Amino acid sequence: MDTNLEITTEPIETRKTSSSTSSNLEIGASIEFYGMVRETEGTQKIKAIEYEAFSEMAEHQFHKIFKKIENQWPILSVRVIHRIGTVPIGIPSLWVEVKSSHRDEAFSACRFLINEMKKKVPIWKKPIPADFDGKEPNRVNPAPAEKD
Repeated sequence: MDTNLEITTEPIETRKTSSSTSSNLEIGASIEFYGMVRETEGTQKIKAIEYEAFSEMAEHQFHKIFKKIENQWPILSVRVIHRIGTVPIGIPSLWVEVKSSHRDEAFSACRFLINEMKKKVPIWKKPIPADFDGKEPNRVNPAPAEKD
């Protein structure tokens, strides 16, 4: 199984990610998934999400997930791009492509990858509220405890 992983601060360019043509004539299904930043996180309106990663461990965990996929389904190719840094609403933060001979395996492997990623890959997200002005809130240091 071919794999490719990219964790990047660069925008995911949707036209460059797609590889709908291939010289591999075994491919019968090509699934693409884009995870988009939506305008709400829970009940809070947001303007972006800031993603942070422990890159070395994230890569390690992704490769473990790839191995599980390879052992469970006859997948021909898996490619993943995950964006880190600040990603505005309406912009993709995740792109996954899975290719196989049959659609059932491709859909199952894609869903498995995303679910496992959310559980095991150390990429954290911090929603940025819609009304956030870019300034850190004033931090008040608590008064020192009085000594008796």
